[in-house]
Amino acid sequence: MATLNFPSEPATTPAISTLIADRLREMITRGVLAPGERLKEVELAESMSVSRGPVREAISILERDGLIESQRHRGARVITLTYDDIEEVYSLRIAIERLAMERCAARFTDETLTAMDEVIDRMKELAGTTDGEDHVALDLEFHDLVYEAADHARLQRTWALLRSQVAMFLNARTDREDFRSSAWKEHAELRDVLASGDAPASVAAIEKHIGWTLRRIRQMRDAEPGQTAASGPLSGPGPEGKTDFSLPR
Repeated sequence: MATLNFPSEPATTPAISTLIADRLREMITRGVLAPGERLKEVELAESMSVSRGPVREAISILERDGLIESQRHRGARVITLTYDDIEEVYSLRIAIERLAMERCAARFTDETLTAMDEVIDRMKELAGTTDGEDHVALDLEFHDLVYEAADHARLQRTWALLRSQVAMFLNARTDREDFRSSAWKEHAELRDVLASGDAPASVAAIEKHIGWTLRRIRQMRDAEPGQTAASGPLSGPGPEGKTDFSLPR
């Protein structure tokens, strides 16, 4: 198992648990801790010079986030995302992002525009580079701004629960050159339509942005024996520049 090199500063147990959970979450979403890898409380506690209590609580936090699964007599393991898992994540994501975009467009401010421009500028600087983790971080940072501007506490909490699994999936796809080179353009389009204040157009824009991925997930899942091809409002052609990709079984 990877070593965390966790600092041993004094802190209350809840603070330690949260810090451990944050470190483990980052390692899972970046692939440092591989899908299916077992998390051993004793080893984690020893590597971080803490007791098993905070480690156990951190694992519980990540289990609630959907990044770790625990089985009786088998301990905790990093989840392995199947086609069905990713379809659930992205079908939920597109549902909540429709609402987030609609509300963001209605509440768009100069401050939101400035923050989005800064993220897009950093995306543009990274375009074509191979540092996939930074690409994913900026992608999610842009969408964080959408949820923040939407001003809907329960919507933000739902996104927070889904965000780590989206990051895990995106980090598995950063070998795609089009993802790295065109991300800033796609997010600039989202910024422009939001800045126009046109809520219906903003919803259509996010359906284009995310819908292609959801369609491909469904197509690849439904290509499995015994499945029926998906259809519906997201079954049309994807946006320009999108290419094929593969998913873990």
